[in-house]
Amino acid sequence: MSPGAALARIRLNPHSRAVQRDLRNATDMHRTLMRLVSDGLGDSPRQAAGLLYRLDVTDTFSTLLVQATALDPTRLPDGYGHADVKDLTPVFNALQKGLAVRYRIVVNPVKTERLSLENKGQRGKRIALTGPDADQWWARRAHEAGLHLTTALPTPIAAVHGRGDNAAAVRHHLVRYDGTATVTDPDALAEAMLVGIGRAKSYGAGLLSLARAAA
Repeated sequence: MSPGAALARIRLNPHSRAVQRDLRNATDMHRTLMRLVSDGLGDSPRQAAGLLYRLDVTDTFSTLLVQATALDPTRLPDGYGHADVKDLTPVFNALQKGLAVRYRIVVNPVKTERLSLENKGQRGKRIALTGPDADQWWARRAHEAGLHLTTALPTPIAAVHGRGDNAAAVRHHLVRYDGTATVTDPDALAEAMLVGIGRAKSYGAGLLSLARAAA
């Protein structure tokens, strides 16, 4: 299986006003990154483009990882940052059952509270999961995605803020997981890498990064 996808690694310019704005508001970040993909993608352009992203922050700089079927970094705002783009086909082609990998992902672990019979038909309230509940959520989702986790180190990160469709403020709880795993289902894993895992994909969650584990 060799689905088409590209990954841009953008080292952000901390002095850029556009970067400062986007780091404050995930809705603005998503709008900026959607400039990198083709126009005219219909009613669900993010899904159609397969756009996923993750912000990786260190003590010295911040890097955006952006994945989509095709990316044009020249469409970023002037002075936004330095971008390198690579084809992910070799990564997908290397997936095989039993392969040991290192992974990183930021997820939005939530559960939906069931409503009473009187409120049947309405959407349940989403509740953020933390601690062992979040760890179990990730283990289940990884298993469904064709990964058997051998280690999973959780790192709570700052919640992301944005604006919903009705301009109301939204907030998403995020956790980063780093660890090692073994591939159990290459096809399921490739699909999960392409579409993302969990909710809040427009807010920087769901992008799974893999690298071959050291022998």
